[in-house]
Amino acid sequence: MEPSKFMTAKPFAFDKEVDYSDGGIISIQVMAKPTGNITLFSFDKGQMLSEHTSPFDAMLQVVEGKAEVTIGGNSNTLTQGMTIIMPANITHAVIATEKFKMVLTMIKQ
Repeated sequence: MEPSKFMTAKPFAFDKEVDYSDGGIISIQVMAKPTGNITLFSFDKGQMLSEHTSPFDAMLQVVEGKAEVTIGGNSNTLTQGMTIIMPANITHAVIATEKFKMVLTMIKQ
């Protein structure tokens, strides 16, 4: 496991910690523990995580921009400051309807 670029006991702002990549998605590991992990993402407009399932619950927090999050076939529009919980073993997908940054917290236990 590679070390995180995030320092402990030092303040930071998620929106300043990742740039956008033209036509791409960037992910940066914030923390990784046996019980779960936290990852910061940026998506260029139109980029997506295709429909999939995970054996773990996850919480998606929008840091900047706008995205469509589909969970179990139900579509939700999320904007800056909004959060949604994606339950384990239910299909979900994320598409950036504009440039979009999110924090994903996955709980394994």
